[in-house]
Order: sequence, then structure tokens, then C-alpha cells
Amino acid sequence: MSWIKAFISGFLATLIFHQGLFGLFYLAGVVPVGPFNLSPAPPLGVPAVVSLAFFGGLWGVLLWALLGHLKPPAFWCLMIVLGAIGPTAVAMLVVFPLKGMEVSAQSWFGGLILNGFWGLGVAVFLTLLGARQTRTTNGNLQ
Repeated sequence: MSWIKAFISGFLATLIFHQGLFGLFYLAGVVPVGPFNLSPAPPLGVPAVVSLAFFGGLWGVLLWALLGHLKPPAFWCLMIVLGAIGPTAVAMLVVFPLKGMEVSAQSWFGGLILNGFWGLGVAVFLTLLGARQTRTTNGNLQ
């Protein structure tokens, strides 16, 4: 059941942390388009921000599975670091080229910042929703 909370954590972190910071970037003139892109995303035609949040939820489950059992400060630090590196690497090496989008040093740097902040959001929501994993006395995850 905790994996559902992990999905929700990644989904919400995308809408609040990722898109919130993206909005600040837009207001500061760092990016040319604003947050919460409602353009239809193929293949289902759902708004792009909903598609992004769905994949944020999937990444949230992965981070929870890998790091949900760690104790602070390792949990918090690694959620930010892996949250920054994993989604950014996939976006820059797979998604951008497939969509014919330009990959630059600026897109890498911006992606790392946005996704690191998203990782912090996942950690916050995992904690608030009580989805942190714990180890039992025999060493198994609970």
C-alpha cells in the first residue's frame, strides 16, 4: 500500500515543487514558457502537466523503493541527488532527442535544479504521508 503513497508523493511533488520552481524560473525570465502546460500530450491527449505528474509518480515509486528505508540525513540527501540525476538523465538522453528538442548545458543545469527540488518534494510528501519504509528486527523492509 505504501507504493501508492509513493506514487502520490511523486505526483504531488511534480505539481507543487517542480512546477512551482518552474513558475519562478518563468517569472524571472529564465525559461520562455510558463508552468502547467495544458497542451495535449500524445498518445492519450491528456494535458502535458498531467502526463509529467504521472511520470513523476512513477519516479516517486522508484525513489521510495530505493531510498525509503534510509534514515536521515542520507534519506533527504539522496532523495535530492537521485531525484536530480535520474529524471534529468532520462529526459536529456532519451526524451529530448525523441522529441527533437535541443539538449544544452543550460537544459542539463536547469533540469538538475528542477528535478533536485522535485526530489526534495517527494521526500517531504513521503514523510507527510507516512510512506517511509522501516526495517524490522530481522533486517527485512516493512
